[in-house]
Amino acid sequence: MRPPRERIVVKARAGWMGMGRGAGSTALGLFQILPAFLCIFPSVTSPCKILKCNSEFWAATSGSHHLGAEEAPEFCTALRAYAHCTRRTARTCRGDLAYHSAVHGIDDLMVQHNCSKDGPTSQPRLRTLPPGDSQERSDSPEICHYEKSFHKHSAAPNYTHCGLFGDPHLRTFTDTFQTCKVQGAWPLIDNNYLNVQVTNTPVLPGSSATATSKLTIIFKSFQECVDQKVYQAEMDELPAAFVDGSKNGGDKHGANSLKITEKVSGQHIEIQAKYIGTTIVVRQVGRYLTFAVRMPEEVVNAVEDRDSQGLYLCLRGCPLSQQIDFQSIRSAQATEGRARRKGPSLPPEAFTYETATAKCREKLPVEDLYFQSCVFDLLTTGDVNFMLAAYYAFEDVKMLHSNKDKLHLYERTRVLTPGNAAPTGTHPTLWVALLCLCWLCLL
Repeated sequence: MRPPRERIVVKARAGWMGMGRGAGSTALGLFQILPAFLCIFPSVTSPCKILKCNSEFWAATSGSHHLGAEEAPEFCTALRAYAHCTRRTARTCRGDLAYHSAVHGIDDLMVQHNCSKDGPTSQPRLRTLPPGDSQERSDSPEICHYEKSFHKHSAAPNYTHCGLFGDPHLRTFTDTFQTCKVQGAWPLIDNNYLNVQVTNTPVLPGSSATATSKLTIIFKSFQECVDQKVYQAEMDELPAAFVDGSKNGGDKHGANSLKITEKVSGQHIEIQAKYIGTTIVVRQVGRYLTFAVRMPEEVVNAVEDRDSQGLYLCLRGCPLSQQIDFQSIRSAQATEGRARRKGPSLPPEAFTYETATAKCREKLPVEDLYFQSCVFDLLTTGDVNFMLAAYYAFEDVKMLHSNKDKLHLYERTRVLTPGNAAPTGTHPTLWVALLCLCWLCLL
């Protein structure tokens, strides 16, 4: 067995490229702290759309780091378009650090490049990659191609799959299948190479039915392969680029070992991280997001201290307190014809148990857990898009799962795994301390 791959963590060099490569150092400096800020305080980015403005401007000016006199008008046009974009989102961005940094940066660039505030504001042109950049470079370091590096030392790697979809249903790397509440922000993956976090919000006010409304993926800097990159998707915004507007791993020699491909505009993107043998699929189905990943076991388990990882849903599953007893609810569905969750506001009963099963059977003929999840979601939300979410989740399993005999699952898992034993919000050490305190009081 070959030794574990060395991890070298390097702070992101690119930072926010919101001012374009032709920008002055003063304006660019305003954006250096924003990626970390946005990850720590993700709510700041919604509903403010400054991220989209930054990406469009970077894409329009990414080749302008050597501006000639003849290119200055084009840069000024892109800059005016950038300013126009910030004005459109001004109302929803009050108090947003990224927004105010962009506004001040635009003013600085207008002065530096002698740009007039009056003039054409055509939409920024899409960034065009130089010849040969659309494919992985033949001289890319071997370490940046996981399978080539792996085969040189040992047998083929074992791949695992994790997926999250619907209201929400989780399939872990160990093929455990759970239906969970998990409202708010939760980590899906947290290892030495990348972090994935999802945010689940109520489908309707007052209802406990939730779905994924936001997704953040952080690819950590790795050797000579990739710079740190951040990808963010939210409801009604599924970008085909990282937050800095780029579509690959940055400026390193093996940058194309990390690439984003748009499969269906606004609905389906795929991220290939060849340097860690990982494929990620993100979809927007209706208003909500689905997530699926194929990852080698070695990467899945590449954590510095597994026992202290806390909640890592793809590896450990949902905490017991967050799991929904699907079997008992399903029995109630069959008996009563519908499922009701406690809450002051529930959707109109658009489906009975019979009509929900008939609808789900159109896309999912095998009555496995994906079919059952479809029925469950139609009854609890009344939204037919949840049927499509279950369908596409199973399509992703067929593409990403390495064991074709395990595509269908029939028995839902409700287990208490290590690290998830404590009640919500309470650490096991605290319970031990409380018990000791009670014992001392009795002496």
